[in-house]
Amino acid sequence: MDSEFRKGGDKKSKRVAFLTLGCKLNYSESSSLARIFVENGYERVSSSSIADVYVVNTCSVTEHADKKCQSAIRKLHRQNPDAIIAVTGCYAQLKPEEILDIEGVKLVIGTDHKQDVFLRVSQLSGGKNIRKNLSGSNTNTIFPAYSSDDRTRSFLKVQDGCDYHCAYCTVPLARGQSRNLPIDFLVEEANEIASKGIKEIVLTGVNTGDFGKSTGENFLDLLKELEQVEGIERYRISSIEPNLLTEDIIKWVSENSKFLHHFHIPLQSGSDKILALMRRRYNTSLFSEKVKLVRRYMPDAFIGVDVIVGFPGEGVKEFNESFNFLKTLRPAFIHVFPYSKRANTPAASMDEQVDERAKHERVIRLESLCKILHDEFVDSQKGKKEYVLFESTQKGGKMYGYTRNYIKVERPYDRSSIGKIIEVTL
Repeated sequence: MDSEFRKGGDKKSKRVAFLTLGCKLNYSESSSLARIFVENGYERVSSSSIADVYVVNTCSVTEHADKKCQSAIRKLHRQNPDAIIAVTGCYAQLKPEEILDIEGVKLVIGTDHKQDVFLRVSQLSGGKNIRKNLSGSNTNTIFPAYSSDDRTRSFLKVQDGCDYHCAYCTVPLARGQSRNLPIDFLVEEANEIASKGIKEIVLTGVNTGDFGKSTGENFLDLLKELEQVEGIERYRISSIEPNLLTEDIIKWVSENSKFLHHFHIPLQSGSDKILALMRRRYNTSLFSEKVKLVRRYMPDAFIGVDVIVGFPGEGVKEFNESFNFLKTLRPAFIHVFPYSKRANTPAASMDEQVDERAKHERVIRLESLCKILHDEFVDSQKGKKEYVLFESTQKGGKMYGYTRNYIKVERPYDRSSIGKIIEVTL
């Protein structure tokens, strides 16, 4: 059995490392899996260390994400050829055979069996030297998860899956239908997070605002119950679809100090023609109305958006419409993605595919606009008093933290300030 781990080692010296790629949801799940390993006698080490087991939690949102996963797996195998490499996550769910062909991989476990990673690794280490693919079954279960690796912030998974089936997206294939954990359970999770001294919770999911589909509850009721949890001083909503961001939610957030003035709202395109081709559930008029509502209730709100450039059918005219819409909208941040063909999606076979050079040029233009808009937002906040939660990371003698409206602040490192919310003048 020892040969399945580090040569010359023993049970007590088993070490596990996690490499997490992709979204905040993956980080919450990796952290929960890591706690299971530690509770069962493993020592957790960094992914750059020699470990007996490497767990790779993958993303598959773009072709680049797939290649990044492949490269990471090969690097871990070179690091320790004797290690068990277990691959899970969206890439594992969508392309298990492709992953099994990578040297060193012993386990491929889809999103629907992610909670079984420890069990399957234990079976392998017990002498069953097999490669097991557990993906491909239904994805209707839900794995409860929250992160506890950071002393200041936790990502709490409240929802999984998506029923939207946008033309470019494989997430419904990888994550299954929209479903959620009940409010009572999530309140217990939040209390557990608070007991660890963590001050901020980020609510995360695949389609977070769709919360309640499987329990007959709703997202606003979840926010109201979480607000009552003692010890948690700040909540952020990681991302919410514009059609699900209601005025009731916006108004309630504005009136409750624990919920921060920070909204990340996926836009994807500022052209109504492209939004229709993408099968999005709104147009630019509705999106603009939601942003105006946020600013009416919270003039200081940080608003971030996602944008895909180079979607099939996006010519110069459509891109310019999108660019000009963003200039008018003036979000504080634009997260730009070049469109990437994904197998088994309608967009992959659409006409008028955009060449890579044009995509690259459009990314650069939007990133330049993002810098202008972000600088403009930060400048508008200068001189104001704000509250910052400082994190444990130290770089160059500085500590870092974020204001309630997501402005990054740096100050000379002061250990006594870590994990505390401190008033500063920006």
